[in-house]
Amino acid sequence: MELVLTNSAPFVLSSFDISNDVNIYNSKGVNQDGANYLGNTLDIKDISLEVAIMSNNFEEAANYRNLFNKVFNPKIGEGYLVYKDELKERKIKCVINKLPYFDKDSDATLQTCLISLTANYPFWNDLLESKEEIALWKGDFSFPLKITSAGIKFGHREPSLIVNVLNTGDVECGMRVEFKALATLTNPSILNVNNQEYIKINKTMVAGEVIAVSTYLGSKKITSTLNGVVSNAFNYIDFQSTFLQLDVGDNLFRYNADTNLDNLEVSIYYQPQYLGV
Repeated sequence: MELVLTNSAPFVLSSFDISNDVNIYNSKGVNQDGANYLGNTLDIKDISLEVAIMSNNFEEAANYRNLFNKVFNPKIGEGYLVYKDELKERKIKCVINKLPYFDKDSDATLQTCLISLTANYPFWNDLLESKEEIALWKGDFSFPLKITSAGIKFGHREPSLIVNVLNTGDVECGMRVEFKALATLTNPSILNVNNQEYIKINKTMVAGEVIAVSTYLGSKKITSTLNGVVSNAFNYIDFQSTFLQLDVGDNLFRYNADTNLDNLEVSIYYQPQYLGV
């Protein structure tokens, strides 16, 4: 269930206000003037929407009120607030912190609805994950087809072992790494070239198996998918592995496997995080 708020009838977004406090941490010694700065964290984000609801008659006005109450129902739990303009599309997960408040004029055909939201995790994300592929086979087979005496090449292996993942967000973010086995291989891994931290899976993979490692905040997990069956693979992670995060800007990653490296394909999915829209 969703509502679209625009700059035209029947639901006109009149105002869009965001408040986000910053918690600053300091330490102070005996007889010290001032304090030593230690760091900061963002508090939860409060979002307020004011919507003008334009109706043709009393019945339509009542139906619109019911629709707003259904969509902005706090008992549903968290949902997404999506922002779109000509340049970008972003979303943030929110929960309703007050029931919708309606202030209607004398004829009830023009109503104002106030909506109050709280984003417990205060960052905006892109609507979809971005994707970078490090190791893969690319197809060279296409139509129209002309077979020469020298034969044709059906595909080629990408020569680079390193990829740059560009985090365009305002803060570091997690990612999802997928290791795909084209045939048998052992112990796939991915290494952050800059800080030498890595993720390694101590497991023999068979053809068609996909191991996915999620390092997203609140969703750290490792799964293995084979023949449509998904199983928990957390116990295969190397004990010195790190749940890698993407720094703001460039991030260089190199992939590897202990045996049969050419049988490995690696993809990285990620969603940059932004302070605002």
